[in-house]
Amino acid sequence: MDLSVIVPTFNEGPNVAELVRRTTDALADRAVEVIFVDDSTDDTPDIIRAVAAAASIPVRLIHRDDPVGGLGGAVVEGIKAAASDRCVVMDGDLQHPPEVIADLLARAELGDVDVVVASRYVAGGTSDGLANAVRTMVSRASTLLTKSMFPKKLHNCSDPMTGFFLVDRSALEVETLQPRGFKILLEILARKQMRIAEVPFSFAPRFAGESKASFSQGMRFLLQLTMLRFGRMSAFALVGGLGAVANLAIMWGLQTVGVQYIIAAVIASVVTIVANFLALEYLVFADMRAESGLMRHRFIKSFTFNGVEAIVRIPVIWVLVSQAHIQSVVAAGLTLIAAFVVRFVFHALVVYAPKKSRIGKAARAIEPLEDEVTA
Repeated sequence: MDLSVIVPTFNEGPNVAELVRRTTDALADRAVEVIFVDDSTDDTPDIIRAVAAAASIPVRLIHRDDPVGGLGGAVVEGIKAAASDRCVVMDGDLQHPPEVIADLLARAELGDVDVVVASRYVAGGTSDGLANAVRTMVSRASTLLTKSMFPKKLHNCSDPMTGFFLVDRSALEVETLQPRGFKILLEILARKQMRIAEVPFSFAPRFAGESKASFSQGMRFLLQLTMLRFGRMSAFALVGGLGAVANLAIMWGLQTVGVQYIIAAVIASVVTIVANFLALEYLVFADMRAESGLMRHRFIKSFTFNGVEAIVRIPVIWVLVSQAHIQSVVAAGLTLIAAFVVRFVFHALVVYAPKKSRIGKAARAIEPLEDEVTA
């Protein structure tokens, strides 16, 4: 068996026959099976059985009367049952075009990767099938937040939120997966450093039926993300919280000796920007320093960003104090809270982003010395 195609389904009966037909046509010269892992409450299982009886390729049904782990749990069950180590995961609504499966398999057969991701966000890919501009915006924002939480493991993945990918089962530690909801690729990539390649695809409109996306699914995604990455972000929050307290304390202390509150805010910001960088460098992102270039470059990026953020934030403090009549230290605290997520995303994706490749052994040998001199 060259390939197992795993399709988790929930009330997707009208799409089954077309999905199997297009998959069969796209992989006509391949030994392939389709496994439907079905949690449906309608007649979808009967439709799958009827399609399987007439299909020219093996079509298998795993119906779960007591679903565990949502869509992600269904995918894990399908991976365990697959006849091939090469498993393609795709949705059952045909927004993931079966014709792209051949591209995923061809890339995987080069033998140098563990996961091949069908991406909407590389050259040649589109997300036009998303229902509206709000869905598009939410998808982009979720991708950005996810990549910021796993900057090393997702560095080579432009679309970790996709449900369309090929994975080599032999590279997985299946028993360690703890699927929660829709985003099984995120679960796979966050658990273990994987070798990743991408192929583009165009996210198509739904063929039939209704979308399963909902507010509750969004909450499950946030829970999954928090559970997977609680460590680094909580450390960042702790450093940021201590920095905020220090910022407010410095500002209050300067004001008590007669320094005007805007000047006090500027001084407090500069001191805490430097202190926070050192804490991030040696505590929060210590494991990423070696791959993210020179310390002075990280400092320049961090200081510049925080400086610009302070330039924007301090006038907001002025507005809150002069127009909304909020006490100055309280106003500063509100703006610091608002800046937290933006700071985390920037530092994870920009300041400590792994460099693609260094220019040679000499550069690698000199860089630690340059860091020492900079220190």
